[in-house]
Amino acid sequence: MALASQALLDAQLDLWQNTFAYVKSMGLKSAIDLRIAETIQHHGGGATLSQIATRAMVPPAKIPCLSRLMRVLTATGVFNAQQAPPGISSCEQLLYTLTPMSRLLVGSRNQVPITTLILQSTVVSSLFELGGWLRRELPEPCMFQLRNDHTFWELANTDPAFNALFNNGMNSDTELIMDIVVNEFGEVFHGADSLIDVAGGHGGAAHAIGKAFPHLKCSVLELGHVVADAPNYTNVQYIAGNMFETVPPASMIFLKSLSHQSISPSLSSPSWVVNGDQVGEIKVESMDGRLGADLLVGRG
Repeated sequence: MALASQALLDAQLDLWQNTFAYVKSMGLKSAIDLRIAETIQHHGGGATLSQIATRAMVPPAKIPCLSRLMRVLTATGVFNAQQAPPGISSCEQLLYTLTPMSRLLVGSRNQVPITTLILQSTVVSSLFELGGWLRRELPEPCMFQLRNDHTFWELANTDPAFNALFNNGMNSDTELIMDIVVNEFGEVFHGADSLIDVAGGHGGAAHAIGKAFPHLKCSVLELGHVVADAPNYTNVQYIAGNMFETVPPASMIFLKSLSHQSISPSLSSPSWVVNGDQVGEIKVESMDGRLGADLLVGRG
């Protein structure tokens, strides 16, 4: 085959891979909806297709389709597939097992809530507005508002179900990340006597820091509707406010996740700004993820 023809076919392959890239994320969403990772764990770390179908209540006529879904999920690294051991029914050729990725979908600190939030239809559909949003002179309204007639934060304020989805997602992410931050990079908190977690939700990060370092007086700055639902059984102080307007003084400012937007320029000096994504050069979130959040959500 001529080099020009091969290059053309390679380009078409790249085009198709990008065109169908959404199948990977929708396949992951389906795996969560069907609780496939939980099924595999339930069966001791390895489950056959029929075991997955039975627990997910997939009717027999749809099992071939489930098999195709499992092919996608193994190709993208969500699950592993290996030859079924002796003793398994002869029609069951494969045994599906967990990978490091799908192990994050099971257990007490699983990442199902944050993944569900990101793949929620209201969030995903907002990306259909990207082209039109880029043609607009002003950055606001953001894509989310163009699609849903509300900003992300307005919807969280008025829709209890979406607010719960958001808070649960943030909490699951915080529980995973803060274990690493506190246990492996705790030295960054030495020498400070007060800390304010900007946009800290229900205080999961601040509570973890305060528990590990009792000398720190920990506070959370959040929007009023978040503070109203905050737990009252922690040692964290909650402050209602908007980080784009003002941030109360503290010897350390903590931001678990930074987007490419600036917060209030009125940070009182001296302030030590700690980004939880990159404490000790640990990088937690992908650049793609943060860029996507910037575009979708806009300013609070």
